[in-house]
Amino acid sequence: MAVRRSDAAERSDRSEARRAVRVPRVQLPSLPQLPAFSPRLGTTGSRLSLFAQEFWWRFTHTPTALYVVGGVAALAFVLFVLSHVLGGRIFPNVYAVGVDLGGLTVEEATAKLDNLWQRTLRLTLEESGRTWQATPAELGLSFDARATAEAARGVGMAGIPFGFSVTPRVGVNDELQAQTYLLDLAQQANIAAANPGYRWVGEELTTVPAREGRMLDVAATLGALMDVPAQVVERQRLPLVMQPVRPDAQEADVALEAARALTAQPFQMNGYDPFTNELITWSTDRDTFTSWIEASSDGLALREEAFRPFLDAQAATLNSGEDGVRYIEPTDAVERVRAAINSGRAQINLRIRYRAQTYEVVAGDTGFRIGRKTGIPFYLIQQANPNFDWENTILSPGDIINLPTRDLTIPEDPVPTKRIVVNLNTQQMIAYENGQPVFQWAISSGISTAPTSPGIYQILSQQEQASGSSFTLCGERGCGQWEMYWFMGVYEVVPGLMNGFHGAVLLPDGTYLGGGNVGAPFTFGCIMSEDSQAEQLYRWAEIGTVVEIVSNEFAPVSALGQLAWEQTGGVG
Repeated sequence: MAVRRSDAAERSDRSEARRAVRVPRVQLPSLPQLPAFSPRLGTTGSRLSLFAQEFWWRFTHTPTALYVVGGVAALAFVLFVLSHVLGGRIFPNVYAVGVDLGGLTVEEATAKLDNLWQRTLRLTLEESGRTWQATPAELGLSFDARATAEAARGVGMAGIPFGFSVTPRVGVNDELQAQTYLLDLAQQANIAAANPGYRWVGEELTTVPAREGRMLDVAATLGALMDVPAQVVERQRLPLVMQPVRPDAQEADVALEAARALTAQPFQMNGYDPFTNELITWSTDRDTFTSWIEASSDGLALREEAFRPFLDAQAATLNSGEDGVRYIEPTDAVERVRAAINSGRAQINLRIRYRAQTYEVVAGDTGFRIGRKTGIPFYLIQQANPNFDWENTILSPGDIINLPTRDLTIPEDPVPTKRIVVNLNTQQMIAYENGQPVFQWAISSGISTAPTSPGIYQILSQQEQASGSSFTLCGERGCGQWEMYWFMGVYEVVPGLMNGFHGAVLLPDGTYLGGGNVGAPFTFGCIMSEDSQAEQLYRWAEIGTVVEIVSNEFAPVSALGQLAWEQTGGVG
């Protein structure tokens, strides 16, 4: 017989059963923690934050979304590659000679590289902190821009992501040009060794130690360039190979007494202008002079690099205008100073020289007249204008003619203390010594068909008895000759035909030219004096004596020329 349980007992049993059964708990993945939005953003900010968290969670836990993104990325990469391959373009991060060629076609890259090579690329030549800039052409280099561009395209994606540099296609196609450039550069790059020198400290002369020099090794530097020209261009640098140069002497004590005696006095340099008869004196102080001196194996010598700045500074004072026509020949000056120091002298004499100039033609000019106006024989003007047809060309106002240096008319060392001035207008001559007249008399110059050339010349030769001739002495039996005494050559009319001073002229018929008279034009271009006076002039003058021949065509240049012009009647 069944026993019915009470309702309370049944409820108690069911409660125990529920406690005995454990319901499994499902652990859901937590949403990523994104940066919290500030409460100040309000409701809109909170909603955006929740939306972002929700989106990120669904995106990272939805495989389909990942596949889509991966597919899009892959498609973009394929399109990127195809655009470069099919478009013939170079991939990014590819360089040549420091130029980014990424994204360019071969033609565009070639043009860009060509422009760099021809216009902007400079190679740095360096040595111990000193640098010089050179173009590739100056170093004889050639560049195949097309081949370099094609090589850049051929490396593909090697530049992604870190970059790739293509070796430029470079070679040395002109070795002689590269060698010439390096030889010229050596003049700047070389550092001369310095022999021991001297320096005054108070009143005591002390010695200065010798210094080793360096010389550019042209052959070794050229070899380095030819071995790796592409590397030189790629780095845009060429290290210069230098060789040490030892000084000739090491000790200065052996010549210390000679140096003290020489440098205890100031050095004086006298510059003489034979055209203006101007004597300019430059001097320097003891310390500057001492800095030019060094000891050598033969005694005392000139330190040229110390002397040249002084010489250049003095030469710069010779010209008041911008023409720079007057100058001092550096080589001549250096040799004279070197000889003076070697012989213990503290003074030299230099000649002031003249550069070539140009002449602008004015109305009425001919080559012959230009010669007489400038004091330069016509044949020298012809030589200075070799491409000008003087016989068939008529000069026009404004034409420019080259004039040679006037130094050609004074080829010998001039004698500064003696000067002869001839006035063609009044047929007079004055000879000066140390600025004072020593001779003055009448002369006879060339006739109108063979005139004496005005200008500034000098005594070039001396011959007690000489001979000459003229076409006027020619006949059926040939051309006769005259004899002239006390001849001194002054200038050449043409090469081999000299005009000058002389005395009496004995003609082939036994008579004397001009009847032995002077004071009017009688000669064929020379300057004739009475025989006894010609002898005096002959024995007084010496080779190098300056002769200034003036006229209404060629005005006096020197102060003595102007004085003589006035004393002999000027234009006559």
